[in-house]
Amino acid sequence: MLSVEQSISSLMQNSKRLADGETIDLIDACGRTLADSIIAPIDVPPADNSAMDGYALRHADGQNGRVAIPVSQRITAGSVPQGLQPGSAARIFTGAEIPPGADTVVMQEHCEEENNAVRILKLPAAGANIRRRGQDLATGQQVLQRGLRLRSQDLGLAASLGIARVPVYRRLRVAVMSTGDELRDPGDELQPGQIYNSNRFTMRSQLAEWGFDVLDMGVARDDPAAVREVLQESARQADVVITSGGVSVGEEDHVRDVVESLGAIDLWRIAIKPGKPFAFGHIMGKPFIGLPGNPVSVFVTLLVIARPYLFACQGIADPVLAPMRQTARFSHKVSQREDYLRVRASASGLELFPNQSSGVLYSTSWGDGLVRQKAGEEISDGSLVDYFPFALFN
Repeated sequence: MLSVEQSISSLMQNSKRLADGETIDLIDACGRTLADSIIAPIDVPPADNSAMDGYALRHADGQNGRVAIPVSQRITAGSVPQGLQPGSAARIFTGAEIPPGADTVVMQEHCEEENNAVRILKLPAAGANIRRRGQDLATGQQVLQRGLRLRSQDLGLAASLGIARVPVYRRLRVAVMSTGDELRDPGDELQPGQIYNSNRFTMRSQLAEWGFDVLDMGVARDDPAAVREVLQESARQADVVITSGGVSVGEEDHVRDVVESLGAIDLWRIAIKPGKPFAFGHIMGKPFIGLPGNPVSVFVTLLVIARPYLFACQGIADPVLAPMRQTARFSHKVSQREDYLRVRASASGLELFPNQSSGVLYSTSWGDGLVRQKAGEEISDGSLVDYFPFALFN
């Protein structure tokens, strides 16, 4: 079996961007991947402006606080100021442009105005309370880098530059398929021997949350011909095909054999717990990811192993995550495989869900992250451990 690190490295070496580029409105770009770097076309702010409400003046004119200075103009945000005459001050508001000739803004709390003149009670240093032109962004500066998954703050930044449309990669199309005669959808009545198909909802919702276009190919019966039909249709429609179940060694695990007949399995079985029967290969020239069947194994391997590869195929730069270091408030025995434990953060540290079985899906909802316990590592109460909050994966 390959280690988790070796498996991720192998997938990343086989990854390539699969999505083409397109240009879309900025307002629709949150969560999309930037296809070209954005260079600032203007300075932000475009002119010196006031950082607060107050009075703009020449610093030298405010040296004698006992002398009232005539107020020659009133400048609001969005208005165009006139040049400031020597010996005068301008009433100015936050965000308004500094008038030519002024070099300092005195906050209004440190001023006293009457009869259209202002007395400076406390003069700040020269240049105080002025936001300089280009202080935030300068013309020609690289602002956002290609491969960035755009967030709300990135869209706000692009908008501050007057950019209305951005180049992004098309959403990756991912087909998902479940296998198993025992699976039924929520809402159906269960017969003896049947269970509800939780994997379909875990996979679909997580992939959609990552910003991919998800093609739900339904459930394939435990029959090689049925599996082949769904896999072929998935490969025709999608950029990447993902299945759950059917890649282990049981007599009814047909996915692996069918994939090999349609393409190849390049990687199978990983030293990870839960999730050992993970497979990677290709079908009809399309990448194939075979997740295990147990619900927690699906969840963990999708986050830990499939995610970096899928993000790379989407064009996202640096998709491999670095863990946080947190204190364990539990003990856990040595494992021969790299173990991903469901935990929850508390004021004192990380608490462990008591049942770490790959079938206990409640542990993923109860918890707020995963602890990575490396093979051969023992965890004691008070140990510093590698912690991946679930929010980090999104």
